[in-house]
Amino acid sequence: MALNPSFGSRESYTRTAIAFHWLIALLIVCGFALGWVMTDIPGFTPTKLRYFSWHKWIGVTVFALAIVRILWRATHGAPAMPRRMPAWQRGVAHLVHLLLYVLMIVIPVSGYLYSSAANVPVVYLGLIPLPRLIAPDPHLKELLKNVHIALNYTLLVLVALHVAGALKHQWLDRDGLLSRMLPFLK
Repeated sequence: MALNPSFGSRESYTRTAIAFHWLIALLIVCGFALGWVMTDIPGFTPTKLRYFSWHKWIGVTVFALAIVRILWRATHGAPAMPRRMPAWQRGVAHLVHLLLYVLMIVIPVSGYLYSSAANVPVVYLGLIPLPRLIAPDPHLKELLKNVHIALNYTLLVLVALHVAGALKHQWLDRDGLLSRMLPFLK
């Protein structure tokens, strides 16, 4: 992501950047899996309602961590890309990273707005009620539901591209790019 255009000369990301990356990745995988499972449960069972709450808590947490991660990234440059990497690949990598950051913000916001439009409160960790940003609206509820789902599938495609790119660099290019985020590979 090109928030801070002055990329560092170090070979790996900072420990903080690595922690943000893997923690947010884990939460996104859990949130996506939970969303997939909870929507297939028929009716409004206690289990389904519990899963919806957990899904929302994950979304709020991802949103908060993504904000902090973006601030960190804006003040701490990324390691330089390998010199022999073609410019088009660097461009694609930067675009995918930028879109991933955007989705880490927009997906939780769309889910939050969907809950508000559905007249369902969001109570973070069952303790902190979050304010409604919009009034309940059945038409907006359906639109926001579809937007939230579409954005999540967009994220799934981008994550697949991100992982495929990392594995390509590890196994085909053998340029050590993956070790920047997984230092134990060195």
